Amino acid sequence: MEYSLPEADPDSRQPARGNNLEDLRRQNLSAILGLVHANGSLSRADITRATGLNRSTVATIVSELERMDLVVVSEPRDTKRVGRPSTVVGPSERFIAIAVNPDQDAIAIGIVAMGGQVLREFRFPVERIPSARETINTLSAVLQGLHGDLSAQRTVVGIGVAVPGLVGARDGIVRVAPHLAWRDEPIVELMAASTGYPTWAANDATCGVVAEGQFGIAAGEDNVVYLNGGAGGIGGGAILGGQLLSGESGFSGELGHTLVNSNGALCHCGAIGCLETEVSRSALLAAVGLEPQDASRLEERLRAGYRIDRSLTEVVDSQMQYLAVALRNFVNIFNPGLIVLGGFLADLFTVAGERLEYEVASSSLPGPATEVRIVGSTLENNLLIGAAELVLQTVLRDPTSAAEIGRTLEPREAHVAAVR
Repeated sequence: MEYSLPEADPDSRQPARGNNLEDLRRQNLSAILGLVHANGSLSRADITRATGLNRSTVATIVSELERMDLVVVSEPRDTKRVGRPSTVVGPSERFIAIAVNPDQDAIAIGIVAMGGQVLREFRFPVERIPSARETINTLSAVLQGLHGDLSAQRTVVGIGVAVPGLVGARDGIVRVAPHLAWRDEPIVELMAASTGYPTWAANDATCGVVAEGQFGIAAGEDNVVYLNGGAGGIGGGAILGGQLLSGESGFSGELGHTLVNSNGALCHCGAIGCLETEVSRSALLAAVGLEPQDASRLEERLRAGYRIDRSLTEVVDSQMQYLAVALRNFVNIFNPGLIVLGGFLADLFTVAGERLEYEVASSSLPGPATEVRIVGSTLENNLLIGAAELVLQTVLRDPTSAAEIGRTLEPREAHVAAVR
């Protein structure tokens, strides 16, 4: 998976080689589209240096991608450099993914184009935890409402669902999503049948780490642990050695169920003292006097009250203590170069980050402790962007398939696919 523009390696700057010219063409189309997708606007000179292809080949491939409406070519903005300026290649907004993220308090839906561009976002607060059917009905209503606006302008590749739970990599069945009370829900099959679009699904935090690795603060990092704090709990994902950690069935990354307090509270999963039980958004909201619908103001309230309001300070310090226990384990087990905190965990980090860094550094093994940085996520909508990546990978692997797999917002026959 390409996370950032690689530096050219003189020993590996060779064109892709396939079994025949058609294979070579597809591979080069995929390589260049992948670079543009991951990095946004690039000059043709940048693409030439990154791929090792000659300029005429790059020009030909870029022209073909432009004809496919997968990239947009524009004149360079900086014309002060010596020599002939290189044209700029950016991702097109033509091909889109519909991203869905159901949670305890809301159903989020996004329209995401190449390059991680969130063109539109919708958030539907819910009075009760949404069922799989209610999630699908909400999405169907949005698609119907968007038909007139987008049918002539966009081509829908498919739907990606970021689920706060265990999602089977082979069948797209949600084995369990404790906070949604979903068990053995065939969300991929149901959503594809109801909307008519190819559908993919994965754990929400797995989607988050993919987005962070492609477009966020972890771009270019080979060893990343990501933790997302949401309404329902804490999820996690990891990239190790440049590869997404998925496990035998796609269930890896349930870092929120790490034991941090042997005398703690009972978790939804049935265990005692899980990270997501001891570190929770609901406790923080209560401590700052906010209702769940006002969670966007959490960071503001934490900044205003931490170290001033004694009861709030006790809650924050307690949560940071347990978070430090979990991160110590992740540092010792995974040896990451970067730990990214998202959701309400990023809010916590903004007010008590130094304490967390000290606790993790002083309690982890000396080797990995000196190599890790802890940061808060700065990428908005990372779960939706990651869900869209499940869909857009189809086009990225084989750009020539865009014409065949693209769908307008008028649903056609159902097709089922799970994340691979």
